[in-house]
Amino acid sequence: MIEERQKALINSVLENDKEKIYEIIDNMYPIDIAILIEEFDDESLLKFYEQIDNELMAEIVEQASEELQVRIIKLFDFKSIVHLFSYMSNDDIADILGNLPIKMRKDLLKMMKTGDTKQLQELLGYAEDSAGGIMTTEYIALKGELSIGESLKKIKEIGPETEVIETIFVLSKDKELIGTADLRDILISDEDKKLVEIMNDNIISVNPEEDQEKVSLLVSKYDLKAIPVINHKNSLLGIITVDDIIDVIVEEQTEDILMMGGVSKEERVDSSLVTSVKKRLPWLFINLGTAFLAAFTVGLFEDVIAQVVALAAAMPIVAGMGGNAGTQTLSLVIRSIALGEVSLKKNWKLVFKEVGLGVINGAATGVITGIILYMKYDNPYLGIIIFAAMIGNLVIAGFFGFLIPLLLKVFGVDPALASAIFLTTATDVFGFFLFLGLAKMFLPYLL
Repeated sequence: MIEERQKALINSVLENDKEKIYEIIDNMYPIDIAILIEEFDDESLLKFYEQIDNELMAEIVEQASEELQVRIIKLFDFKSIVHLFSYMSNDDIADILGNLPIKMRKDLLKMMKTGDTKQLQELLGYAEDSAGGIMTTEYIALKGELSIGESLKKIKEIGPETEVIETIFVLSKDKELIGTADLRDILISDEDKKLVEIMNDNIISVNPEEDQEKVSLLVSKYDLKAIPVINHKNSLLGIITVDDIIDVIVEEQTEDILMMGGVSKEERVDSSLVTSVKKRLPWLFINLGTAFLAAFTVGLFEDVIAQVVALAAAMPIVAGMGGNAGTQTLSLVIRSIALGEVSLKKNWKLVFKEVGLGVINGAATGVITGIILYMKYDNPYLGIIIFAAMIGNLVIAGFFGFLIPLLLKVFGVDPALASAIFLTTATDVFGFFLFLGLAKMFLPYLL
């Protein structure tokens, strides 16, 4: 369906059939249109731009992928780009400019209005993943001494140019943020009342250097539509809207999932071969090192394995079950850390719960495994060994699966980045050592 619509759109663009173009994209969201034009060549992109209303084109560029945004900026003349920017909010413009080469960014800023340029340069000065980096400077802030009637006039005047109108930010005479007022409360209040009388002075705010993930947790916790960004003087610098927070949540979750798999967040399915090699190979080398450590542990018991070949068949069961159990704990803890629900200082005692869980799950799976191995090799001692090893390794998995991400967090390392490597090493090395160590102790009964 998408390919058919894309083909029809390209044909209409090349034929300069404006009516047909609008017929195809009618009732489509800008992001869906952006996806359709991603495969356009340069000539088709330019012709498409010539046939489309500037405001709609600005919405399409705003929603497009970073790659398409940069391509459009480089393809269109600067005058056209600046004109498109006039329909966008400053935070979205700053995001686009941040992906451009420095010279091109400076040239575009020179062509823009002085006021906009100053705000954009301030936004570009903050880290991309900070509160300052994702905030917008388009909001409604009114002095608390204004009456409701005066406030409504201001809202009607400023509203069309702002990103958020539902929440009004209230300032003191010294332009300090002193509260927020809901538009609904303003509409139902008496016009003679002052804005300061109906505002909520219990403000949840962040500083511009705050990490975007922490900001998203605050917005989620307090169910905010927008959160203000203030400086050390309590002056309002900007706001972060809930739609930006949704983007942050998706970005952070995607990053954590990729990191747990040893993949960089910058890599995509269609990334070049060279890029994929650079991003993945270092982690594979690290994994190779941990694999040698596990192999060295197995090598310590070569004589035992040589005498009881059945041990070689049972070893992957112990390692596999330990890895799976550890991953279960690891996933829960990393998610809880991301939501701010757990910390080493406050919740370290929960490790005993994971140890108990390891004993129960290890015993349950160990009984089944022990019975199967007993039936296959007709040796009850092999069943006892696998039973004990299963309990031990699942306890180890729960212990390290809980503590590793919390310890990494304490040392300032992203838990999603390296937890899996350390966990796999722990379950493999300790699991093999425990299983083969028990086998060596019971060797006379296994022969």
